[in-house]
Amino acid sequence: KKLALLLLVGFGFVALTNQAAAQSKQEWPELKEFHKVMSQTFHPSEEGNLEPIKTRIGEMVEKAKTLQASKFPSDYNNDKMKKAVDQLVTDSQKLQKAIKEGASDKKITKSLSGLHDVFHQIVGLCSATEGHDHDHKEGEGHAH
Repeated sequence: KKLALLLLVGFGFVALTNQAAAQSKQEWPELKEFHKVMSQTFHPSEEGNLEPIKTRIGEMVEKAKTLQASKFPSDYNNDKMKKAVDQLVTDSQKLQKAIKEGASDKKITKSLSGLHDVFHQIVGLCSATEGHDHDHKEGEGHAH
């Protein structure tokens, strides 16, 4: 009986922790909006389809700038986060310029991949402030 109670309490705590983490991530709607564009352009590029990023790069730059200008949630309002968001804006603008100048697919793919890495750095900084003290192995924890 004690074991069942412990398991029940344990699962309840995990559910509460996950709910709290989800709620704190929802506090930054601008990040969520950027994520939508990133997800809908990056994943097709992994399969060689660059049409989404070529047609939506302007939207991505706009979402990055909106994120940069937004009120950072207090948990995320620090120099590391600001630097990473600034990098996101800079890199998305560079990618936009490259696309406008007719860059090769290889260059676009490489730039978008780098931009995706910066985005994950931001997501990682968000997760770090939520008490998650574990590292994801490459390819894990990247749900889009």
